[in-house]
Amino acid sequence: MADREIGRRAVVIGAGIAGLAAAGAVAAYFGEVIVLERDRLPGEAVPRRGTPQSRHLHGLLAGGQRALSDLFSDFEQDLRDGGAVPMRMQRDLRAELPGLGPVPSRDFGFSFYGASRPLIELITRRQVEKLANLRVRPDCRVLEITATPDGAVVTGVRYEAADARQEIVAADLVIDASGRGAPTLALLRSSGQPVPDEIVVGIDLHYTTATFHIPEDACADWKGVAIRPHAPDRSRGGYMFPIEGNRWVLTLAGQIGERPPAEPDGFMDFARRLETRTIYNAIRHAGRQGGFARYAFPESAWRRFDRLHSFPRGLLPIGDSICRFNPVYGQGMSAAAQEARLLKQLLEDRATAPDPLAGLAPAFFSESLPLVEAPWNMSAIPDLVYPGTRGERPAGLERRLRHNRALFRTAMHDAEVHRLLLEVQHFLKPPSVLQDPAIDRLVQREAFETAAE
Repeated sequence: MADREIGRRAVVIGAGIAGLAAAGAVAAYFGEVIVLERDRLPGEAVPRRGTPQSRHLHGLLAGGQRALSDLFSDFEQDLRDGGAVPMRMQRDLRAELPGLGPVPSRDFGFSFYGASRPLIELITRRQVEKLANLRVRPDCRVLEITATPDGAVVTGVRYEAADARQEIVAADLVIDASGRGAPTLALLRSSGQPVPDEIVVGIDLHYTTATFHIPEDACADWKGVAIRPHAPDRSRGGYMFPIEGNRWVLTLAGQIGERPPAEPDGFMDFARRLETRTIYNAIRHAGRQGGFARYAFPESAWRRFDRLHSFPRGLLPIGDSICRFNPVYGQGMSAAAQEARLLKQLLEDRATAPDPLAGLAPAFFSESLPLVEAPWNMSAIPDLVYPGTRGERPAGLERRLRHNRALFRTAMHDAEVHRLLLEVQHFLKPPSVLQDPAIDRLVQREAFETAAE
C-alpha cells in the first residue's frame, strides 16, 4: 500500500529515465503503479530498440543525479558499484572553447558521473523494481489513453500485449513519458481539445559515436573532454567521456550540413579536424570497440502545455513529451529527473487536500516551467547563431549572444563566475544567480573591452 494514498492506480507510459523517475515519484501516493513499456527490457546494461540514442554519449548532469538520488536513496551508490566514473568539476573535464582555449582546471567541489545510457537506465529500473506496489510490464504497446466522452477526465490506458491481446487498465493518473507525447496529443485531438503550441528550432543535427578502450598511457590531466564548435562559422564538435568498463565514448557532432562519417578513416579525419587535436591525439592509438552508431536530430521542440487554459484531469506528460532538447548539451535526462522530483513534491503538498488530483496538471506545468525554460535558453537559443538554423529569432538575440560570449570570457579568468556558470549548467542553481549586479558589471566590462580591441 502507498504511504499517503490519493488514488488507486497510476499508469506510466514508457520505461525510459523520465518514466522510471516519474513512477518512483508517485509510488508513495497510489495503491498501485504500472509502467507500460513497448520494448523487451534487458537484464544487463545493453542498448534496446526503443532508445535509438542509447549507443551514444549521454550526460547525467549533477542536478539530475541529485534529483534521482532524492527519488531513490541507493541510486548514486549503485551507479558507482556499476562502474560509473566520477568526474570532479571542473578538474576532471577538459573543456576547449574556440578562441579562448581550454577552460582553467578548477575544483568546485561537486562531481558527476560518466556512464553509458544503458547503465543509467538499468540502475534506475532496479531502484523502481524495489518498490512493492510498482510493476514494470514490458512488451506492452500503448494504443490510446482512454477518457470520458468529452475528454475531460482520463480513465485509463488501452494497450496491446506481446500475445496481441488488447487490454484496458483503469487509472486515476496517467503519466505520458513516451518521449514523443503521441498518446497525449491523440487524446486532445480526438476529443476536440486544443493542442499546445510548439516552439521549434530546426538544427539538422547529425552525430556519430564510437567506443574506445582507454589506453594505459592515457593523459592523466583529464578524464573527459569537450571541444565546442567555432560558431557560427563551423558547427563540428567532439565530446568524449569515460564510462564503465574502462572505455571512452566519443560522439562527433555537426549541424546544418555537417555529417560525421561512420567509417574508420572518415571518423578519424573528422576528429582530426576539430578545433583542437586533443581528442584525435587521445584516440589515434586507442583500440576501438565495435562499430559506429549514427543518429539524426532534426529539431529541438518545446510544447507549451503551460499556455493551455484547460487540460484533462488525470493526465500528465513529462520529459521529452514536453520538451526535446539538443542532445549535445546533455540536458534531457536531468530535466526529466528534476520534473519527476517536482511531481513528488506537488503530490506531497496535495496529499491531505479534499481532491489532490484536481488541477494537478496545470500546477505541474506552471511550476516546472523554470526547469524547462533554463535548459532551453542554454541550448536552443545559442543554436540560433547558425544562419541555417530554422526558427523564429527572439528580439534582442544578438545582444543575448554577445552577453553569453562575454560571460564565458569572464569565467575564464574569474573563478567565482566560472563556478556559478557551471552550477547553472548542471541544474544546481537557477540562471538568476548570473544576473547578480556584481557579476553583470564584470560581464559588461568584458564585453566593452572585447569590443574595443
